[in-house]
Formats: sequence, C-alpha cells, structure tokens
Amino acid sequence: MDIDTRLLRYFAAVAEQGNLTGAAERLYVSQPALTKQIKQLETRVGTALFVRSRNGMALTEAGRALAERVPGLLAGWDLALRETRATASRAARVLRVGFLASAANEATQRIIAEFTRRRPGWRAEMRQASWANPSAGVADGEADVALVRLPFPGQDALRVTVLFTEPRCVALPEAHPLAARDVIPFRELWDEPFVAAPAETGAWRDYWLAAGEREGRPVRVGAVTDQPDEWLSAIANGYGIALAPESAARFYARPGVVYRPVTGVAPSRVGVARDPADDDTPAVRDFVRCCVAVASTAPGGEAGCGP
Repeated sequence: MDIDTRLLRYFAAVAEQGNLTGAAERLYVSQPALTKQIKQLETRVGTALFVRSRNGMALTEAGRALAERVPGLLAGWDLALRETRATASRAARVLRVGFLASAANEATQRIIAEFTRRRPGWRAEMRQASWANPSAGVADGEADVALVRLPFPGQDALRVTVLFTEPRCVALPEAHPLAARDVIPFRELWDEPFVAAPAETGAWRDYWLAAGEREGRPVRVGAVTDQPDEWLSAIANGYGIALAPESAARFYARPGVVYRPVTGVAPSRVGVARDPADDDTPAVRDFVRCCVAVASTAPGGEAGCGP
C-alpha cells in the first residue's frame, strides 16, 4: 500500500500540535482541507488515528504507533529528495532561487550578476512564489535558496541572513479620503478594511496586517489575495487598503492605487534563506555571500512612497 508523504506530514503536524487549528496554521492549509486529509489517511490505513473532542485531537493507540515512526520516515525521504535535487542542480549548474514579489528590490539584479561572475557557467533560476508560500520554496525543497520578507512562519527551522530593512507604507485606492495626506499615522487606519494574505499563512498574514501593533483593535479584512496582481486589483477596486514595503511604490505602480508613508509600524526586513543542511553547498554558500556583499554596498536614498 502506497501513502502520499503529504498525508504523513499532515498527520505528524496534528499529532504534535494536538489540535487542527494550530496544525493548519503551521502547514499553511485551511482547517477543512486538513480534516479531509486526516480522514483520507485513516481510510488508507484502515483505522482511526485520533479521538476527536472539544479539547482537540488525541492519538489512539494505533495513532501513537504511527507517530513514533513517521518522523524518521519523513526525515529519510526529505534527505533523499534534497540530495537528489541538489545533485541534479549541480549537474545542470542551476541554482533554484525562490523569491516573493520584488525579491531584494533593485539589489536583485546586482546579486544575480555577482553570482554569475563568481560561478561562471552557472545560472540562477528565479522562481516566484505566491504569498501563500512565505519561505518562497525553501521550506518544501522547491528552492535551494530564497530572497524573503521577514518574519515568516517556520523561519526558525531555516538559516536566514538579514540583508537590509525597509520602511512599510500603505497602499490605498486613489479616491480614498486619506490619499491626499502626505503621511498617515497607522492608528488612523485601524478601522479600515484590509486586503490580507490567505489565513493559512498565519504569522505572515498577521505581520502585514500589523495585527500586533493595533493595541488590541481587531482587524477588518475586506479581501484575501495571494498574488501581487490580485492584491493591486482589490485595492484599486476599493475592497481594502494594505501595508506594503516602501519599494512597492516603485515595483507595483498602478493607476488607481497610491502609496503613502505610514508611521507607527515596524519596518520590513529582507533576508536570504536556505536550509541549514545546505550550509556546506558551495553554490548556495556563494549566493549568500553575493547577497551580503551587494547589500552592504547598496546605495541608499531610493525614492520612497508618496505623492
């Protein structure tokens, strides 16, 4: 009998968390989808693995037996898959670079150029991830290294080097009453509807909603998107406003959307992430060095958001 490793990962997360809510947030999936997958696994193995109650999900005796084996099985498979992909990448001289939105802004092209200079014959293959995948593919092995926005869920399990910080601004519909302001205090935006990332992104979504910087005021969500184009459309159509990196004004200019500086929120950080197991992989190590070198010499004073 063959079982999808994804089902085993879902099982392990629920077993460790003891409830569906925490496991769903950790896995970046919805709770109903997770419930369906657990039921599918129970059907495949032919027995109940959890006892469900209002207090959460408790392992049955059969579930405990499986829980003892699954971490080793998954670790072995992950290692085999990573080594296979790494070998293929080295053979093809390709480094898979994940990124979100504008990656490292204007520094991105200089990083790629410096990597090419250091490793002639190699190619950095850029892979854009949706906001539903805040690690940009590193966490699931789809990327060897990634340019990411911090903080993001699961980053403690990865090796992350911060490259630079960037103020956050607010994106509003052009006709919004506050669009005429030069600078907007964040507390004046607390009651506005916001365009949010998918709920399963957990802490990533909360950060870009500044949920922890509202003095307990609840967030109003007007729309949910996971791609820049959808995000811009939702704002332009008046479904909500959104916090964004200051560089969004340069990379995501669009008729009907304006960007204004906002005070009272912490800045965003851009970093380069990789799996700790790849610390000794020469191409990954060189790419990280390129990121640090370029970031340390990047010119300041880029035009920010504003009229």
